Amino acid sequence: MADRRLQVFHAVARLGSFTRAAETLFMTQPAVTFQIKQLEEQFNTRLLDRGHGKVTLTPAGEIVFNYADRILGLSDEMETRINELANELSGTITIGVSRTIAAYWLPTLLEKFKEKYPRVVPRVFVGNSELMQNRVVEHELDVGIIEREVNHPSLECTLACRDELLAIVRPDHELAGAKSLTAEQLQAHPFVDHDPGAAFRALAEGFFRGGGVSPDSLNRVAELGSLAVIKQFVRLGSGFAIASSASLARERKDGSLAIIPLEPRLYSGLTVLVPSDRFRARLHSTFAEFAVAHLAQTAQRMAESAGAAGSATDNPHP
Repeated sequence: MADRRLQVFHAVARLGSFTRAAETLFMTQPAVTFQIKQLEEQFNTRLLDRGHGKVTLTPAGEIVFNYADRILGLSDEMETRINELANELSGTITIGVSRTIAAYWLPTLLEKFKEKYPRVVPRVFVGNSELMQNRVVEHELDVGIIEREVNHPSLECTLACRDELLAIVRPDHELAGAKSLTAEQLQAHPFVDHDPGAAFRALAEGFFRGGGVSPDSLNRVAELGSLAVIKQFVRLGSGFAIASSASLARERKDGSLAIIPLEPRLYSGLTVLVPSDRFRARLHSTFAEFAVAHLAQTAQRMAESAGAAGSATDNPHP
């Protein structure tokens, strides 16, 4: 319902970038530029200053942005309220997830949600946990699901479950027979790490610091953004890595990797994020609540099925 030019202008001003606005709105950059030009022609004044790769608001732009923020918010609220009269959820929801969640948790979650709400269209973005959290804070995404426990003033954060992080090595590695591994025992071995910004990397660094080992002293042989690639590096003998229990179901069955608990035990928290500082559509709240319940139930089933084998995926609310 809201003027498309206002939507485009609001996105450019909020993100400070024509490129990022185009990506967020699924438009080409020339189309974004054209919409801004039309709005400036309507008001007969410049709304944005463009220089040195940065976009800033002019005094007139500040006024338009403040009104646009209110107009767009009211437009969204109106459409949501009208749609809710039909008592059937529909529309598009943007969801940001970390890579491990995208690979091992999200497919079943979306399948079950779509069974219940077939008219909803999930639009999924994948990246490391830090990036996804930031995009929810900036209102670029409606909901985030990441692998870290979060406390942020702009977010409503709900811990759904916890997943144990485990050391993995080749079956013929000298550490393969260990019952558990400390930071000191791992320090001397090549380490295939996650990329900076990944929740697992931050958790692993905390584990090593807690064990008296500086993360800077580790022999990192690679920093990778894909858990599948990390596991392949380990299979080829590049060193050890740290992976989530949920991602190792296949390796438990086929024995292609040795899986060893850390000492002390280390867990990641699967957390569902929604913005807390603005009107929230029922669709967003419903999906967030569904995701929390589904992840908790899935974690419980995983713990039960792996019980005797020592799986440590657990629910934080037993």
